Amino acid sequence: MDIIKELLKDVPLPKMATVRQVFPSNRLTDIAGVLRKELNKNDICERVRPGMRIAVTVGSRGLADLPTLVQVTVSELKRLGAEPFVIPAMGSHGGATAEGQEDVLANLGVTQETAGCPIISSMEVVEIGRLANGLPVYMDKQAYQADGIVVLNRVKPHTAFRGNNESGIVKMLTIGLGKQKGAEACHAYSFKYMAEHIVAMAEQILATNKILFGIATVENAYDQIIKIVAAAPEDFIDIDRQLLVEAKANMASLPFKQIDVLILDRIGKDISGDGMDPNITGRYPTPYASGGPDIAKMVVLDLTERTHGNANGMGTADFATRRLVNKTNFSMTYANGLTSTVVGPTHMPTILECDRDALQAAIKTCNARDYKQARVVRIADTLHLGELQISEALLAEVMAMPGVTLIHEPVDLKFDEEGNLFDLGLRHDA
Repeated sequence: MDIIKELLKDVPLPKMATVRQVFPSNRLTDIAGVLRKELNKNDICERVRPGMRIAVTVGSRGLADLPTLVQVTVSELKRLGAEPFVIPAMGSHGGATAEGQEDVLANLGVTQETAGCPIISSMEVVEIGRLANGLPVYMDKQAYQADGIVVLNRVKPHTAFRGNNESGIVKMLTIGLGKQKGAEACHAYSFKYMAEHIVAMAEQILATNKILFGIATVENAYDQIIKIVAAAPEDFIDIDRQLLVEAKANMASLPFKQIDVLILDRIGKDISGDGMDPNITGRYPTPYASGGPDIAKMVVLDLTERTHGNANGMGTADFATRRLVNKTNFSMTYANGLTSTVVGPTHMPTILECDRDALQAAIKTCNARDYKQARVVRIADTLHLGELQISEALLAEVMAMPGVTLIHEPVDLKFDEEGNLFDLGLRHDA
């Protein structure tokens, strides 16, 4: 018998129950209508003049209703007489190539056909200035040569630093619009200074008068839009800050403060810049952010299709599967670390041949006093926490919580002939 199989053969796997937790679901039902209303505010629409060539930024994240947001923005700009085009604004993502970034957009549902305008993807940038400490500030060349720029992004907590402005329209100005070189410059002095650098760089970009307005969204715990705001340049930074407070208040979370083993079915760049959101897992890639549960061991089983082999974030897990490794594009993955200067998330976790081995290895090493009482949680990914599976040891605790219902009684985990999990009904859209 293989030595790994021998070491793991007596590690018990718990029966798992499926439960549903309910979060506030105050979603917008008419995304297109709300966005059109925002775009027709006087201080927004008056900035668009007939004949203007306008670049609309679209990032690499799976924003809720992204194709609709882009299509409505483009159609409204056209109605005002402008000539819009879309540019990928995603730092080094997509392998830091023009073709790769256009592919990322296509996988998010944004194409020339769905957007209703051309997509111009290029990694060329222009330097528009420097910070007092010498860091250069860059902007996508195609955007810089346009008559104006519209910045579109979701506002949410960042995964590696804390500040008044984190992930949102301000960060899109500096890192997204700056392409690989802009992302590299902003990360050069580490995440310790990121909060001040993204604002300082954004101020220089806003000073070019190229930015017409921004479109910011806030999502609830179900990855649904609850607010859309069009921000004029002079209000950009303040609105981004205000919406960050709302975004933090509406985040999903795991219902336990301490977990022995967390299992994630999948990770990917379309889920989080770190593959899985550290705000959910408590596993941060830097010491400049904190919060979330205490998790002894974490297992990732697979990659999303939309991540195109980018396994950034796997290094924050303890165990992964051979299946995940076989799907990994290491050049694309390492490009993230080389740009951000944070290489821990691109490291390799301990690799096991199948799901069963990975789960048993995590339980064996979680330091639980009784393996049979291990506190085990399984989720689809960090975007979908409405349904989760929990070990029997957690059932009484979770059922005492408000808003939690039992969907399936505890059952044994089932594996195929290769030792990989059958889906037990865990929804990947809850």
